[in-house]
Amino acid sequence: MVPDVPPLTKALERTTPLVSLLYRLKASQQCLEAIQPVLPAGLAPYVKAGPIDDEGWTVLVANAAISAKLRQLQPRLMEMLAAKGCKVNAIRLRVQTPQT
Repeated sequence: MVPDVPPLTKALERTTPLVSLLYRLKASQQCLEAIQPVLPAGLAPYVKAGPIDDEGWTVLVANAAISAKLRQLQPRLMEMLAAKGCKVNAIRLRVQTPQT
């Protein structure tokens, strides 16, 4: 008989370093959800949540054009993050190179 294996999330919650990682992953995803309403139509599929830390949140984008557009929107994005209770000091934009 195979013993019951706890779900991955529960296992992560029992390990202190992984708890911090899980928390940051959730926070990053919440930030992405917070900015979705102000993203221009059609851009959402090309914007992904990246790492979050004490210095800020990284937004991964598909190309330089999207990065330029989001730089223009940064003040509005910061407003949305604050309105949704996301504590972010800065937004960093990084072009994500395609995996080959």
